[in-house]
Amino acid sequence: MALPVLFLFACNNAEKKEKMADVKQYSVEQFYKSTEVGGGSFSSDDSKMLVSSNESGIYNVYEIDIITGGKKALTRSPKESIFGNDYVPDTKNVIYSSDKGGNENDHLFLLKTDGIAKDLTPGEKEKASFAGWSRNKKYMYYTSNKRDPRFFDLYKMDTANWTPIMMYKNQSGFDVGAISDDERYLALTQSITTSSTNLYILDQQGSKLRKINTDSVESSNRPLQFSMDNKTLYYTTDEGSEYQYVVKYDLAAGSKEKFYSTNWDVMYLYTSYNEKYRVAGVNEDGRNKLYIFDHQTGAAIDFPKIENGDVQAVSISRSENKMRLTIGDSKSPTNIYVYNFDTKELKRLTNTLTPEISSNDLVSAEVVRYKSFDGLEIPAIYYKPLQANKNNKVPALVWVHGGPGGQSGTDYFSLIQYLLNHGYAILAVNNRGSSGYGKTFYKMDNRNQGDKDLKDCIWGKKYLSSLDYIDSAKIGIIGGSYGGYMTLAALSFHPDEFNVGVDLFGVANWLRTLKEVPPYWESFKKALYEEIGDPNTADTVRLKEYSPLLHASNIKKPLMVLQGANDPRVLKIESDEVVAAVKKNNVPVEYVVFADEGHGFLKKENEIKGYGQILQFLDHHLKDGKPKTQKD
Repeated sequence: MALPVLFLFACNNAEKKEKMADVKQYSVEQFYKSTEVGGGSFSSDDSKMLVSSNESGIYNVYEIDIITGGKKALTRSPKESIFGNDYVPDTKNVIYSSDKGGNENDHLFLLKTDGIAKDLTPGEKEKASFAGWSRNKKYMYYTSNKRDPRFFDLYKMDTANWTPIMMYKNQSGFDVGAISDDERYLALTQSITTSSTNLYILDQQGSKLRKINTDSVESSNRPLQFSMDNKTLYYTTDEGSEYQYVVKYDLAAGSKEKFYSTNWDVMYLYTSYNEKYRVAGVNEDGRNKLYIFDHQTGAAIDFPKIENGDVQAVSISRSENKMRLTIGDSKSPTNIYVYNFDTKELKRLTNTLTPEISSNDLVSAEVVRYKSFDGLEIPAIYYKPLQANKNNKVPALVWVHGGPGGQSGTDYFSLIQYLLNHGYAILAVNNRGSSGYGKTFYKMDNRNQGDKDLKDCIWGKKYLSSLDYIDSAKIGIIGGSYGGYMTLAALSFHPDEFNVGVDLFGVANWLRTLKEVPPYWESFKKALYEEIGDPNTADTVRLKEYSPLLHASNIKKPLMVLQGANDPRVLKIESDEVVAAVKKNNVPVEYVVFADEGHGFLKKENEIKGYGQILQFLDHHLKDGKPKTQKD
């Protein structure tokens, strides 16, 4: 007789514990006191590290002393975001990149130790990208579209006078992926579809162009690097496989050898400066995994285990004595660490999570899977608010990533943690068409955007509804770019499914978006049209059918839209028109435009304003469950 009593007592205690699980709530201003840090290039003597951080409220370039941990700002831009590329070899000078207001026309700048910066690529509409250094350290490689806005040519600049020399004139829409140390060979890619890329090697002695991948097999091929002796090219491919693996290609013999593979996509592989080490990065179910080997023997290299974090990126110094690790997880913005191969010491250089927030109040991501409408298994990243339980049901959001073809992972995003902290469960859906789960899964949304991929999101909502601590009557959808499109599509094509929608710079009209892609997307445009549809052909019928703007009269649930005025990918007029159309329905719609942002928001001031308003919108229209008309 005692057992039922004890059992009842245990249950009551458990329920009491659930009720007592209070979580300290933080403001959006507190969340954005955390900083983001990226990059991490070693100085020539391994004593300093160049990073980009938004600790000033906007991205600037900083230098960290590796021994003392001291950090100083090298740039102090109050307006335009600045990102560090690298130190100029054997100097303390720096190369950085910056655009204007998010317009994506990046220029390369030389910053000298006297604090004076020079624009090395000053063309008014020029877009330039840093591409590394020559082996003799005398030249900087970069690509630029200054000759033809559609195509990127390859240049080098001598580091004495910074005079540009064209190395490759791109007249065929090929993209340069790798340069051999002797500059004889270039690895070039040609986009056919978003899942099919041809790989060529251009021998500049005689201008001979050689195709590497097999003609009869569709595959995605991407060059990684040439070997130091200029005899080998390493590249990734999915030829004959669901997942990307690394091939070693012998330039003289024309032979291929499968060099490195796993059961997931190999994202990158590279060797250190003198080929002592080999680093491989693998996308394992939404998490980044790092593997390091002795390049000559193939033996795995041990280094300290990273607790509660995934390695997002790696760089090994030219001396091969030190390695920079960029580490983060769902509960912490990324941090920079340095590992010393000789002493085996792992040193943390940054602490990006604000001390005002306890990591105990943040939520760890969980990888889940659920069945969609046709039985297909859909992977997703799930976040359960700490305060949620069956006695305290919470509202929820289906989160849709960008793309098409993107992927939600387990990394940190302040907006997600902010919403979780305020009691919203989030299911970040990796719908069919997402990368990271094999090429068959990746191609499943081709010419089908807004249909089966959207149903995967709706079945994500059904998955959320099955959880006993989710208020199934309060589920919304949110996303940026392609995810913004999916939000608008959900409200337009399935108007009764979600209670609210939050669209961040999402496509509303496929016909216009596809016709007005930036000119420098020319080499990729054919592939984009192949996946989504060609607005100059009979594909317009489907594109009209699945453009939310043309069906906005169906929207009857509250909508919030955020947009950057300088967005070159999704033009502001897209959001203007969808907001105007929804207002005609007498449906609550809120619109936030940032005059100094592009495709995504980089300035903390704007993030605080926009993301704070998202919570207010959700609290009113979803959590409180009191929909308002415009008259209210």
